[in-house]
Amino acid sequence: MHNLGILLSGRGSNFIAIADSIDAGRIADARIALVISNREEAPGIAAARQLGIKALVIPSKGRKREEHDREIVAALKQHSVDLVCLAGYMRLLSPFFVAKYPNRILNIHPSLLPSFPGLESQRQALEYGVKFAGCTVHFVDENLDAGPIILQATVAVLDEDTEASLSEKILKEEHRIYSEAVKIVLEGKFKIAGRRVVAAAF
Repeated sequence: MHNLGILLSGRGSNFIAIADSIDAGRIADARIALVISNREEAPGIAAARQLGIKALVIPSKGRKREEHDREIVAALKQHSVDLVCLAGYMRLLSPFFVAKYPNRILNIHPSLLPSFPGLESQRQALEYGVKFAGCTVHFVDENLDAGPIILQATVAVLDEDTEASLSEKILKEEHRIYSEAVKIVLEGKFKIAGRRVVAAAF
């Protein structure tokens, strides 16, 4: 049984999507062992508790990144977490954290990386005038939105799209491909060649 740890700062809709995929059997032999937020008011924490999942708040405000990350890693280790999924977690992880979970931390980002990293990716895409936007699931390294890419999905950007409508279209794809990426990583059917994540049959 694989134990997942979810880190979130907000509503946690991708966390809910992963939980639903586990319940439906789309992700086999896995459970969410722990949900952690750096914000007490994060709706995702309340959602986790409603689902009966262990949820912790480890506040980050006013703390050095590595000090905060050490406390999170200790909690993940205590719950035997072997895959960490960032679901709207609004903090850059320290090298200490990344080194503890090499190629075992995933993130979902609402753009086709390497385009539009960081915040407000949907607004950036609209302002740039792209015809396609989308989302990316990638491994996490010490840099912002920069690790090897596991899966991407595209959506068409229409002339009438707003930041809200584009975000909604992208979010539907996020919910779909994040669960797919978790399944790929847990099954181990991949290898990393340079920056490329390549499907591998075993």
